[in-house]
Amino acid sequence: MRNKYNQTIDWLFQQFPSYQEIGAEAYKPGLERVEKLLSTFSNPHLKTKTIHVAGTNGKGSTCSFLASILTEKGEKVGLFTSPHIFDFKERIRINGTTISEEDVVSFCTKLQEIELPFQPSFFEITFVMAMEYFAAQNCTFAIIETGLGGRLDATNVVQPLLSIITNIGLDHQQFLGHSIAEIAAEKAGIIKKNIPVFVAEETAETKNIFLNHALEKQTSIEFLVPTHSKVDGIANYQQTNLQTAIQALSIIDIDVFDAEVSLALKNLFKNTGLFGRFQEINSSPRIIIDAAHNEAGIKILLNELKDTPHEKLKFIVGSSGDKDLKKLIANLPTASELNLCVFKNERSTTYNKLSELAAENSAVKKVYKEINQAINEIVSDTLSNETIVICGSFFLISDINLSLLKQ
Repeated sequence: MRNKYNQTIDWLFQQFPSYQEIGAEAYKPGLERVEKLLSTFSNPHLKTKTIHVAGTNGKGSTCSFLASILTEKGEKVGLFTSPHIFDFKERIRINGTTISEEDVVSFCTKLQEIELPFQPSFFEITFVMAMEYFAAQNCTFAIIETGLGGRLDATNVVQPLLSIITNIGLDHQQFLGHSIAEIAAEKAGIIKKNIPVFVAEETAETKNIFLNHALEKQTSIEFLVPTHSKVDGIANYQQTNLQTAIQALSIIDIDVFDAEVSLALKNLFKNTGLFGRFQEINSSPRIIIDAAHNEAGIKILLNELKDTPHEKLKFIVGSSGDKDLKKLIANLPTASELNLCVFKNERSTTYNKLSELAAENSAVKKVYKEINQAINEIVSDTLSNETIVICGSFFLISDINLSLLKQ
């Protein structure tokens, strides 16, 4: 079955290139194709209660907190997130357990046997696979993370119990708009008639946009009420995402108790597989991996590192070619050490481009062709009281050989 699964995944990526693999060329906005594909499979997205989550940063974490809390409440919870880090199956989970290789193969085999008059995108296929799987397994809830944007995202066909928007930042501007207001309008596209919406960030630039969309859709809207009490066991920046999950659930009359939150956090990885968010993967020296890949994410990461002296920080940064890496690294403290690295995914900024950037930026110490080589070399020159931070892309994280670490 392993060989058949590998062949199926190869086919899936080759037949229907993904945004994860090729970037902008795979972006197919609009809902017509995914609606046709769902109808081919008897509209499984209408058979499970869903919560739909959009936002620039924090939506994956918020989805995981929602899923873990509901799991601890005894629900059978489907979780659909992207991208995957190590294996395609990570995108589709039930109570933390990934979809089986057999189920992936079975769905793709069915799809191959259907003569479609259109070519769906990789993301559309994966989303429909998830909804079909959740319905077949009789999930009581499905937590659905948008892929890109909101209004035209394939996931926006769901009719959820609740819509959540985490925050708005500048990312994917080539698709969503070049201003906060334009991007907020795209994210607000998940707001639907008579379906309550919860917004985790209240800013002068975006509040009226969300309020007007809710008014137009004749639905209720609530904003996060900041709490000064912190929950132990998670990074500071995750406090907002956790409170978003807790307060949003109350809107649909699901009360969350402290004991359930404690269990949800304790069992977060088991319940959801959440990985790569300010995560320590090695202790001596300390190595932190974080999926921060835009300016807002980098600033959140740096805030989490504020207690570590800048001169004791060593960054390894990799970035997709469509990101403004120069702007990204300009946010890093000048007293820290900066290294750039290529990753295997073909969307990576090339070694030549990174070398050009290094030549014009004296802050860059070295450019590496492979992350594990970078880690080995930098670790050998790192003191026990220094911290190595690997960030910039999920793809860079996915190349790390974790078996070589965790000392």
